[in-house]
Amino acid sequence: MSKIKPSKGAPYARILGVGGYRPTRVVPNEVILETIDSSDEWIRSRSGIETRHWANDEETVAAMSIEASGKAIADAGITAEQIGGVIVSTVSHFKQTPAVATEIADKLGTNKAAAFDISAGCAGFGYGLTLAKGMVVEGSAEYVLVIGVERLSDLTDLEDRATAFLFGDGAGAVVVGPSNEPAIGPTVWGSEGDKSETIKQTVPWTDYRTGQVEKFPAITQEGQAVFRWAVFEMAKVAQQALDAAGISSSDLDVFIPHQANERIIDSMVKTLKLPGSVTVARDVRTTGNTSAASIPLAMERLLATGEAKSGDTALVIGFGAGLVYAATVVTLP
Repeated sequence: MSKIKPSKGAPYARILGVGGYRPTRVVPNEVILETIDSSDEWIRSRSGIETRHWANDEETVAAMSIEASGKAIADAGITAEQIGGVIVSTVSHFKQTPAVATEIADKLGTNKAAAFDISAGCAGFGYGLTLAKGMVVEGSAEYVLVIGVERLSDLTDLEDRATAFLFGDGAGAVVVGPSNEPAIGPTVWGSEGDKSETIKQTVPWTDYRTGQVEKFPAITQEGQAVFRWAVFEMAKVAQQALDAAGISSSDLDVFIPHQANERIIDSMVKTLKLPGSVTVARDVRTTGNTSAASIPLAMERLLATGEAKSGDTALVIGFGAGLVYAATVVTLP
């Protein structure tokens, strides 16, 4: 018989607050067209993107995260000292170690919170949310801060016609805490590593360091392959998340998919047969693809504009490099 005491966590977990930060510089498609042979109409028709935000030197991964996190903590009605865990999902923090989460935890004023980074690309927020839920229910932390943050402008090849217009910068954060009723559903997640070449960094950092390549590494992708995978396979994952939560599409109030491409979003809405009453996040139009930050940023905007409200039932799904994915149903804060 085990001598280990059982955990004393909360019965369930929920999102208690959300916050976002978008860099001050707004970049229209016209700026992108200075370096690629395309048109504003082509970019909008292929992606839905009209503008995106690019960070300046002061808007670092840590600085943007701290701004977004401060708003989320205030929205949750708690103090930073109550945060017991900080999880940061990012692919654009260029220090391998220490984790940027430790800097964020310190500058926010947490009381020595557990802090670590994860790398799960555009599915990173879903991965972090799942980990946070486990921590709250297991009892290792009462409140956990989950941050998705990117400076993808640093990893964008402005001469790559397939990707130059896609990426933006920003940070989104949520506070996950105890709940007396289910408010974060089971997560349907996974990876398809055999397709990892479809979205990737062009070359390893070591190739650049040793002079094997002159061009700084960037993110590249096989657009058509990614589009087909996202439309056909991720709609199945989204449906599995609905099934796991025990609800149907008619029970949804809000759909918040990763803001990769508006054509992908439209196709998923059609495949899932979402009713017209469901509010669909389309933050991609003015924020671009911010990878791990896209879902919390879209969530924050929907709540701020009143398009979604506290207590709404939302399906969230992220998918990207790896190829990795994560979907779940949540109650909005």
